[in-house]
Amino acid sequence: MRADPKQVKRLLNTARGQIDGILQMVQEDRYCVDISTQILAAVAVLKKANMTVLRAHLDGCLRETLAPEAQTKIAEIVDLMGKLD
Repeated sequence: MRADPKQVKRLLNTARGQIDGILQMVQEDRYCVDISTQILAAVAVLKKANMTVLRAHLDGCLRETLAPEAQTKIAEIVDLMGKLD
């Protein structure tokens, strides 16, 4: 994996903590909207972790296997992915 393992682990541990909190909220029969809000927060962290891994793959692994002219296209995709966050 080309992504920074510390960053990816940090994000995944954050998501894990959020999910543990959500499970506690469900056990406590908390308000549905509050639970849903926390689920969305966990999803956002998982998306960020995924984008980190995919960006590293595009920028490292894929770039090495393609012709030099493809580098510009990869840079465009990485820039576009940054706007999805």
